[in-house]
Amino acid sequence: MKLRVLGYGVLLLLGVLAPFAVYPVLLMKALCGALFACAFNLLLGYTGLLSFGHAAFFGAGAYATGYLVKAHGLSPGLGILAGTAAALVLGLIFGGISIRRQGIYFAMITLALAQLMYFVFLETSFTGGEDGIQGIPRGRLLWWINLENDRTLYYVVFAIFVFSFWLIYRIIHSPFGQVLKAIRENEMRAISLGYDVNRYKLLAFVLSAGLSGLAGATNSIVFTFVTLSDAEWHASGDVVLMTLLGGLGTIFGPVVGAFTIIGLQNQLAERGGSLVTVIMGTIFILCVLLFRRGIVGEVAALYRRVVGIRAG
Repeated sequence: MKLRVLGYGVLLLLGVLAPFAVYPVLLMKALCGALFACAFNLLLGYTGLLSFGHAAFFGAGAYATGYLVKAHGLSPGLGILAGTAAALVLGLIFGGISIRRQGIYFAMITLALAQLMYFVFLETSFTGGEDGIQGIPRGRLLWWINLENDRTLYYVVFAIFVFSFWLIYRIIHSPFGQVLKAIRENEMRAISLGYDVNRYKLLAFVLSAGLSGLAGATNSIVFTFVTLSDAEWHASGDVVLMTLLGGLGTIFGPVVGAFTIIGLQNQLAERGGSLVTVIMGTIFILCVLLFRRGIVGEVAALYRRVVGIRAG
């Protein structure tokens, strides 16, 4: 336990010192991606529901925040809360439609609903269509924290990520989280034990959607714009890749996967040009074939084997 607390303390310290060594905007992009991946992992890794349409919630949070902050003058804090609320409502609607299906049928319904939202974002006037929403003001948080400064904004984004990560951690290790794991492992057995499985799955879906919207809302403040790329199916594919690469069903896996993928994308965009998609696809294939547990999962399995050998 002490070792775990020490590990978390070291990670927090690294997070505090990181913007002095790495470009803050890149770090904020990675933190938003990590939060998005952690939210997705709550649904797939711990509930066993594969969604191909999670970009709809990321995009909904981003568009709602961008529009309200720019057009109606909301503060960034209220804008982020509003974007998260919009994603929660959308998650409740989408979850109510999709959670009664399983497997590939559930995945295809979420994809179809996400494509429907993409069309809404494309055609609705307040989203700016193909141009998106540009020039979203960062403004001030609580009237005195100037978010125009990249380093100051980084610490706000870092605080949002830490709080969200803690919330997900508490959900996973709560009795509610144990029921989600039971549903993932054997849904029929969970039903036989008297649990209202659909209610638990719907709540997990809504929580995952809300946290995804929080990631999108924060991302819109970081970059001061929202475009259709935030809501298209590529974004849903990216979050699946981040989660699988880092380690499905592990608490730190999505974080590692997000930082790895976004770091690679940043480097490849400068050097690889149009090969970015090809290289990302190759990484995905290698991950599925050779690293089934993901980076964190494989490291954890290796650690358990080493400890087991020593104990033996």
